[in-house]
Amino acid sequence: MKYNPNFDVDSVLDTLRTINEKYQDGSPEDEAIRAAAVALLYVRESQKLDDYREFFRKFYTPAIDCIVPSETFATRADADEWLASGKAQEGALVKIAGEGFRVIPQRNGMGLRFRPTPLPEELMSTNLPEPE
Repeated sequence: MKYNPNFDVDSVLDTLRTINEKYQDGSPEDEAIRAAAVALLYVRESQKLDDYREFFRKFYTPAIDCIVPSETFATRADADEWLASGKAQEGALVKIAGEGFRVIPQRNGMGLRFRPTPLPEELMSTNLPEPE
C-alpha cells in the first residue's frame, strides 16, 4: 500500500478527533490519539511539516525502491567503454542490458571491472521454490 506523504493535516486531525470520540477520556486509546494529534500540531506549528513529510516518505518507502543504478547501458560494449573512460567509480551500481552489476577493482588492483549484482527487480522475478 502506498502512503500519501502530502496528506492534509486538518483532515488527519479531524479523523483522529472522530476516532477519539469513541474512547473514554483518560483511556490509553484517548491518550495515544491525543499525543499523536498534538505531535502533528507541533510539527505544523513549528514549521517542520516539510521535514516531517520527507521523513514520512522515507519511513514508508521500501528500501528496495531506493536501490537505483547510477548508469544504464543497452549493451556490454557501451558499459565497457564507460568503464574504460575513467568515469566509473568503485562501488557504482549499473544496469547492463537489463542486468545489474557493481563496479569493483580488478583482482590485480589495476583498474575496475564489473561484478554481477542482481537488481531488486531481478530478485523479485526469480522463481524461488516455495517453502515446504
